[in-house]
Amino acid sequence: MTSPILHLTPTLQSYDWGSRSALHSLLGLEQDGGPLAEMWMGAHPKGPSSASADGGPSASLADLIRADPVAMLGQRVLDEYGPRLPYLLKVLAADRALSLQVHPQPHRARAGFNRENRAGIPRGSADRSFHDDQHKPEMVVAISRFEGLSGFRRPTRVLELLDGLRGDLVARMRAALEVRPSAVGLQEAFTLALHARTLPDVAADLAVTVADVASRLGEGTTSPRADATVVALAEQHPGDPGAIVSMMLNRVTLEPGESMFVPAGHVHAYLAGCAVEVMSSSDNVLRAGLTTKRVDVEALLACVVYSPGPAARPRVRPLGTGRGAGRRGALAEGGGLREYRAAIPEFALVMGELSADDGAVTVRAEGPRIVLVLDGQIETLCPAVGSDRSGESLRAVVRAGESVFVPHATGTLALRGSGRVVVAFVP
Repeated sequence: MTSPILHLTPTLQSYDWGSRSALHSLLGLEQDGGPLAEMWMGAHPKGPSSASADGGPSASLADLIRADPVAMLGQRVLDEYGPRLPYLLKVLAADRALSLQVHPQPHRARAGFNRENRAGIPRGSADRSFHDDQHKPEMVVAISRFEGLSGFRRPTRVLELLDGLRGDLVARMRAALEVRPSAVGLQEAFTLALHARTLPDVAADLAVTVADVASRLGEGTTSPRADATVVALAEQHPGDPGAIVSMMLNRVTLEPGESMFVPAGHVHAYLAGCAVEVMSSSDNVLRAGLTTKRVDVEALLACVVYSPGPAARPRVRPLGTGRGAGRRGALAEGGGLREYRAAIPEFALVMGELSADDGAVTVRAEGPRIVLVLDGQIETLCPAVGSDRSGESLRAVVRAGESVFVPHATGTLALRGSGRVVVAFVP
């Protein structure tokens, strides 16, 4: 039996770092001065999308998947992940920095979640560090210019940035790196910064360091982006060592269409801008700073990966040549689409701009798919596999800010229209 294309109602998250305008504009909502930070499309227990077919009654997407997992997910995805959607698609819009954070590896997520369950910590409690038993690698593709931090710089570069700055904490971090200019030194310096959060005089100490950075910036620093980041973060979060930790991390700017991958264990923070984000379906965030929320130092330090190197990037390839990537790959025939894929089995993206001249563009990706339109209007076309009316197609018109879930049972997906479109799928 054919499963219909389902129109999604996303879950909106109003975190204080969110934009006052970006998601409002995308969704056609009145700007009321309040922040909208994230738009979730998926089936995570914290905020599952509701889904409906052709204006019919709506139900939780998670419930619909559990009711008919083979049709919704396909046997391959069901065998690998059980009756659950293995990815979560978001649009993220930030006016100020998110917390400095890390996501756990699979075994640490399971262990932490089970440990907190045994301790009787309620689900959703602010005292929890693990909200589910899943890891949370993630990938972002910029919609606007997008600013962030991700992964550790080389120790020698960190020492260059710390050179000449006053303050007790920064002196101890510098000493650790001078003795061990390696991943071990990065671990020691990062651990010092985390534990400094609880020191009674940390705010005054950091004020001295930040003043030196601001002075260096005003005098014509050789590292303007790194120094400006410290000053901006110190203004947003006075007395938080995370501002100094930013000098240990790679500073990243993504232009629209550019992307970044954040593996589990990589310290990162998104600073400003709007992006499409896809991740394993999890809400596990271990915070390291730039926040008033709980910082679980022990759990966080157990997850951090200290290997220095540039921020990770997914593999990006243009689609439209008519040559595929195998049975499980995405293939687009025509159109201005690109595929974004990291070394993660749960998710990948096809994203780009279509024009009316492209005609119907075929995206051959099996399994559960979510189609999101960022601007313009796109029509989704799927052959009615199993229909007793040969040649019939399932169609849905998707406008800016709207999204649909395309079940596995609908078969091959084609897109037609004009605008920017995103397709999330399981590779």
